[in-house]
Amino acid sequence: MGQTRDGTISLATGANTLTSAPDTDSTESPDIGDAGRVLIVVQNLPILIDHRTWQECQALRNQGYQVAVICPRGPGQRRHQIVDGVSIWTYRGAPRTQGVLSYVFEFGYCWVRTAVLSVAVARRHGFDVIQACNPPDTYWALALFYKPFGKKFVFDHHDLCPELYRSRFGKDGGLLLRALLLLERMNQRVADHVIVTNESYRRLALTRGRLPSERVTVVRNGPDPELMKPAAERPELRRGRQHLACYLGIMGPQDGVDRLLDAIHHYVHVLGRTDCAFALLGFGDCLDDLRKQSSRLGLDDWVEFTGRADDQMIRDYLSTATVGLSPDPRSPLNEVSTMSKTLEYMAYALPVVAYDLTETRVSAEDAAVYVPSDTVADFARTLAELLTDPDRRRTLGARGRERIVNELSWRYSEPRYVGVHDRLRGRQAGHPSIPVPRQGGLTRVSGSAAPVHATGSRERAER
Repeated sequence: MGQTRDGTISLATGANTLTSAPDTDSTESPDIGDAGRVLIVVQNLPILIDHRTWQECQALRNQGYQVAVICPRGPGQRRHQIVDGVSIWTYRGAPRTQGVLSYVFEFGYCWVRTAVLSVAVARRHGFDVIQACNPPDTYWALALFYKPFGKKFVFDHHDLCPELYRSRFGKDGGLLLRALLLLERMNQRVADHVIVTNESYRRLALTRGRLPSERVTVVRNGPDPELMKPAAERPELRRGRQHLACYLGIMGPQDGVDRLLDAIHHYVHVLGRTDCAFALLGFGDCLDDLRKQSSRLGLDDWVEFTGRADDQMIRDYLSTATVGLSPDPRSPLNEVSTMSKTLEYMAYALPVVAYDLTETRVSAEDAAVYVPSDTVADFARTLAELLTDPDRRRTLGARGRERIVNELSWRYSEPRYVGVHDRLRGRQAGHPSIPVPRQGGLTRVSGSAAPVHATGSRERAER
């Protein structure tokens, strides 16, 4: 049941996809590392559009680990291929269905496909550690199967599935919620180490999960400020208006994009502002409904839905934009989740308009303007005030860029992540970096706004 709150996908933090691939299944071997062998399991996204997990793969490869990944198949991908020294094994995603029971079917289907492929990986390459990235919280059972063979288990806790369920379905009790809490606890109990994305998740691991502090490590998401930075503007993207406001990310039920459209309606039709164009980059379960809502609200002349966003599109829009929009509403999940879209706006030196959520404030600090209430009218008024104050926009944007460069980029998280695997292997930290040759014929596409099937289109709590 997931984004990341990439966001995510990832979005949201700039994810990757494959646009050309070998014509046949690869028989090539991955780069052989001397540090150890890690199998990473991802269910909710193809690995190349899961920005956080792909960064983890590259971090391990650069420190001499051999890395294999099992994940759903993305556009242009084959059953097995080598990308940047990482061995990627894929399966066809679960059929798209609706409702709570669809999650049960999806999880079961993907678990079986993953288990079968894990045997293939064990026979072809071998592995010493399994790292499972949730959602869902079911791969502790696979780890239990391999534990008697001496395999370690790392749980990379991207999403709080109980909070995701409560936020998406509005239920604070019941059998399914208890089951989700049990599954989360089993992941934590079986894991040799738990990785979490922020301090809020860490506190829950220590309290609800009753884990000792030495078994939990915070590894924050973070953009690469060398790849994500302001470039040449494209004035035509403003469509004849003075300003451009952008949303970048997954469009699922709990992301607040429907409320953002209501706020845009208030901005245009109630406040009477005609100075700003709006671009919504990405897609998800709600995209079709959002397009219809935009038309009903009379916003077709103001709002552009771009669909899937690649690196260049994201660079063009965020380099041209005046402000970045983080409309995630207050909910049990959003309150404690790191919104990767917010970090990406900051990387592009954009001021951010956001609701005042705990982890959003931790990420942005004084690089954002926080809406004083949870209403769409206040969101619209806050945006209007910011667009009339260029000095404040420059100050906020510069502060956001400064925080990314000096505090929040991935290079500050990478040593903490690799250190978890080094300790499990009894390996001294600080092993010399081993360059990884890049494969030709591949183009990465950025943006956690790129789920490709039912699994991928489910929202991720770490965005």
